[in-house]
Amino acid sequence: MVKILNITNLKKSFTSGDQVLNILDDINIVVNEKETFSIVGPSGSGKTTLLSLCAGLDNSTSGNIELCGVNLQELNEDERAILRNQKVGFIFQDFQLLPSLTALENVIVPLELQGINNAEKTGQELLEKVGLGSRLNHYPSQLSGGEKQRVAIARAFSNRPAILFADEPTGNLDEENGESVVHLLLKLNKEAGTTLVIVTHDLDLAKKTQRMVVLKGGKVFEEVKNG
Repeated sequence: MVKILNITNLKKSFTSGDQVLNILDDINIVVNEKETFSIVGPSGSGKTTLLSLCAGLDNSTSGNIELCGVNLQELNEDERAILRNQKVGFIFQDFQLLPSLTALENVIVPLELQGINNAEKTGQELLEKVGLGSRLNHYPSQLSGGEKQRVAIARAFSNRPAILFADEPTGNLDEENGESVVHLLLKLNKEAGTTLVIVTHDLDLAKKTQRMVVLKGGKVFEEVKNG
């Protein structure tokens, strides 16, 4: 198996006055190519901080993260941005769609940043796959929460990422829309052969991935193989 994410002795702390607050403490996790993996734990356990570090959106206090064979600690901000643009997809709880762009335009932004040809055709195909073929020219304000997250999923897969990070992807959705989005996410992920890392407080969602780790107090409390 090929490691796509290798986290070693990872620590993240903040200094507040005279106190040092440990957010993450000695985290060791390996995620393999094409694996589905979830990170669960109560609020304040460090889940979102860990995801930010794994994606190179923040710097650790100590330890190492290798993403797609590259040590993130050895990259500057610009190099990390290039790596994310080429290799990483994101799905967020609050969708993070650009309000002034249509559904189609939101999906093809990553493709245009890379200068890829046929961006519009690819975007249309992805929106059709997520059931929004008739909503291409609608703006986010004209879409429901479930539809916004479907646009976000289409955008996440648009640059064919090697790894996809999803932070509470069902957090702003009702149960029915949440289940629909999870089914769609896992289906598209399997078709694309992408590695999927989900941060969630939802154990039912976590159990649909192949493996999960449970964080408590900034430490790995337990690692579970599902199924």
